[in-house]
Amino acid sequence: MSSTSPQLPPYARIVAIAGPPAAALAALVCAAAGLLPTLTALAAATALTAAVGTARLVRLALRIHARVHSFGPCRGAGYLGMGVLATGLSVVLLPFAPAGARAPIVSVGLAFAAVLYVIGLLLLPGAATTTHARLRRCFDGVSLGISIAFAVWLLPPQGGMPAAALASALVGSFGLATATVIVLRVVAYRRAAWLCGGGVGIALGGVGAISMILAYRGPSWALLIAAVPVVVSPALILGGAARTEAGVEPAPVGEPESHLSAYPLLTIPAVVATLAAAWHLITVGQFDKTAIVLGLSVIPTVVAREVFAVADVRRYARQLSTQEAHFRSLVSGAGDLTMVVGEDLVVRWQSPAAARLFGLSDADVVGRAFPDLMHPEDAADVLAVLNQTLSTEDEDARPALVPARLRDGHGAWRDTESTVSDQRDIPEVAALVVHIRDVGERRRLERTLHKLAFTDQLTGLANRRELMRTIATQRSVEGHTGALLVIDLHGLAGVNDARGREVGDAVLIEVGRRLRATVGTDDVAARLAGDEFAVVTVEGPVVAYALGTRLLTALTEPYLLPGATVHIYVSVGLAELAGGDGVDDVLRRADLARRRAGQLGRNRIEWYDAYLEEQLVRRMDLERELPGAATRGELDLVFQPILGLHDGQPVGAEALLRWRNPSLGTVLPSELLPVAEDLGVIGEIGQWVLQEACRRIAAWDPRLWLSVNVSPAELAAPDFVSHVAATLVASRLSPERLVIEIAEGRVGADTPTVVTQLAGLRALGVRTALDDFGAAQASLAHLRRLPIDILKVDRALVGEHVTTRQNGGLAKPLIDVVVSVGRRLGMEIIAEGLESGAQIDQARAAGCQLGQGFALARPAPAERFEAFLAERLTQPN
Repeated sequence: MSSTSPQLPPYARIVAIAGPPAAALAALVCAAAGLLPTLTALAAATALTAAVGTARLVRLALRIHARVHSFGPCRGAGYLGMGVLATGLSVVLLPFAPAGARAPIVSVGLAFAAVLYVIGLLLLPGAATTTHARLRRCFDGVSLGISIAFAVWLLPPQGGMPAAALASALVGSFGLATATVIVLRVVAYRRAAWLCGGGVGIALGGVGAISMILAYRGPSWALLIAAVPVVVSPALILGGAARTEAGVEPAPVGEPESHLSAYPLLTIPAVVATLAAAWHLITVGQFDKTAIVLGLSVIPTVVAREVFAVADVRRYARQLSTQEAHFRSLVSGAGDLTMVVGEDLVVRWQSPAAARLFGLSDADVVGRAFPDLMHPEDAADVLAVLNQTLSTEDEDARPALVPARLRDGHGAWRDTESTVSDQRDIPEVAALVVHIRDVGERRRLERTLHKLAFTDQLTGLANRRELMRTIATQRSVEGHTGALLVIDLHGLAGVNDARGREVGDAVLIEVGRRLRATVGTDDVAARLAGDEFAVVTVEGPVVAYALGTRLLTALTEPYLLPGATVHIYVSVGLAELAGGDGVDDVLRRADLARRRAGQLGRNRIEWYDAYLEEQLVRRMDLERELPGAATRGELDLVFQPILGLHDGQPVGAEALLRWRNPSLGTVLPSELLPVAEDLGVIGEIGQWVLQEACRRIAAWDPRLWLSVNVSPAELAAPDFVSHVAATLVASRLSPERLVIEIAEGRVGADTPTVVTQLAGLRALGVRTALDDFGAAQASLAHLRRLPIDILKVDRALVGEHVTTRQNGGLAKPLIDVVVSVGRRLGMEIIAEGLESGAQIDQARAAGCQLGQGFALARPAPAERFEAFLAERLTQPN
């Protein structure tokens, strides 16, 4: 029953279902006890169950039609209800009919009921969905029923039976046989069909038995026994029909409703009929007309049945042909090659797509072992996967995927992927099914994408992503001691600005070529970004440092390009791959070493260590704190006296810059000025130093002068000379009391600009000095070209040993030579960096009149310096 139908209490449902049959059986028992006439009790019992069964079946049909809108279950329940009604009427009329007409009445009712029951069963869901299938069921039932009726007619020894009995036998046999065929071949709602078929069978059997008893004038108690299945059958039919109310279940896979399975069912009655005919010939010797008619009537039904069988076979053949054509078209036009491989791993069949996809014929493949078709390097892996598939008993296991190279019909190796599916459980296949697809284009695309994703497009080197992956891979190798070199090209931005980006790209391409030619075969060269490159080497620290040296030599060679020769310089930083917390930390360490190399000068290589990181952290702190130091009042000047070496009297001083930061402490110029130049604040700091120095010296003894250091960047500023002039005016300072110093080692290649600016200062009356002469590779040409008034000799030329032996004699110290040249050029000589009495004596002996150093006086703040001046200037010579 439907879940939407009214629900009754359990006891009420029991009463509703079992009540009418129980009451009918009670009436039959009363008749057996002699309390009621037999026919009256028989009619009453049958009328009760028939009426209740018919009403409920009709109501069920209407409810199914209204709620489910399924005409099969609806019409099936309705016809079954009409069959129950016909059964009931055939028995109810017995008390009112004369004795001779009772058997024919039951036979007619049996015929109507059989037809209605068969129609109802055929319309049940899953019984037969097409007219062809229903006709086939009917002919199967007729053939089976006639065979049974023929056997029944011949079995009685006396032969023959009344016409009513014969009709009942034929109709009953037809109905029972057809119902049996329908129930046995139902493909959905089998329990419903079994209940309905069981009810129909016992109903037809009971009515048929009543007809036979009446025809042969049997006893009354036999009628009562035959009536029991008649009164019980409506309840069974109703129970089965109610199960179809929810709709049609899907048919089980592999069980078509027209499957040729009725032959075993027809064989049994055919054998019975044959045996009955043989028995009849032995006992009687001849057949009467009825037997002949029954025997001959089997032939048309069998012929009709065979016609349907032939039609089914032809239809199946057409379906198979169509399915085969579809299969061939799918397989032939598929993008995969399909092979059937036996348990011995020999190819049994291949799809027609083999010739189109791989140029393979059946002769090339069929009969050969599947692993033999693959590349020798891949055959072992293919064999392992096939054996694993054969040994796996899990039916739900996913098909194995086998990447391998297959030799095509032209002898070329093709990249393929094969999916191995175990179909040994399917009898029609009983082998492994392998689907092979050509993935060569995909692999080429993957390689192209990999090249785009992991290769620098300009230089052809690995890019940053590939470099990081290589570092991670090498770090994962236990005991690996490789190194990372980060390379920075300096001066490339100027090449782009001066000669164009095309020349800059040509330089980068050449850098990539030189890197590939210099590194080892196991090393990986990469371009990180812009003018920054890197090399991952598998060698240890010492060999990696040697590689860095070779890279410096190779990359600093001139770049001879069409129409241009480019020079660049390089900074290299190294870090061990095993150090750090990860790949990013390795790159960070190498980059820190590279930055330190760039800070220390050109074409340098530095190895990362903890002290280096401390220096770089210190540098970053300086860069963070230095901007705005002048406005915050953190800059200060100290002054170191310059004394006469013969009388010790102060003649001037040098202003030395100090940066007194609250968090960094006191920072000296050697650490401060490079940072200021890199940040571009050297001009701001230089202006403050010049203004503060002029303000201080203006308040001192007019006999004293003060020297101020300037950087080449400050000196090269177009307004430097005018700014000095404005500062002198603002502080009311005589120009000759100011000395502008420039370090000899920092004059650089831009000597004409330096000469012009120094000449402009001399035109103002400001004196100029060349500082640290001799600290580096001193050039006497500077002394001749630069407009210098004062030459400050570096302490490197003032040693403890005053003479050197040369050619068997004594040669003069270098300071003597420098002093001699300086005097000839009209310069005043100052020996700086004097830290001992011996150095003072040597400078004095060389002819230096002035000196500066710790041995004479240390730098001091302005107040202490003024006190020093007050003490020294008041002393007599």
